[in-house]
Amino acid sequence: MVRKACALHPNVLSGACPTRQVLDLIADKWTTLVIYLLSGGKQRYGELHKRIEGISQKMLTQTLRKLEDDGLVKRTVFPEIPPRTEYELTPLGETLREPLSALCEWAEEHLPEVEKARNRRKAKHPALSAS
Repeated sequence: MVRKACALHPNVLSGACPTRQVLDLIADKWTTLVIYLLSGGKQRYGELHKRIEGISQKMLTQTLRKLEDDGLVKRTVFPEIPPRTEYELTPLGETLREPLSALCEWAEEHLPEVEKARNRRKAKHPALSAS
């Protein structure tokens, strides 16, 4: 009954609404970075892995599979030796290009302000520096 009502009126604040799962998908940092990179066009797995510092092969594979399952990324395998695989955004994935790029740009632009705020707090509360 709750899901039926949610289908008529999606609400990310409702724990029973599947929109929360969609929000969880795109709020994931690895998803954001993969989509950000794929916004520039097709990429091979190795290129993605090289450019996203700190992501393990396992996490990149899981992220790409999830994005493919959710219809955001298209995976193309070329029957070559050795096999070549490319990833690109689907039309649905393209709709995330602007909002996720804006988030990445915001993070880069406002990093100094966030660091200043963190440092002020640590100066006031030295015990927080240990965490």
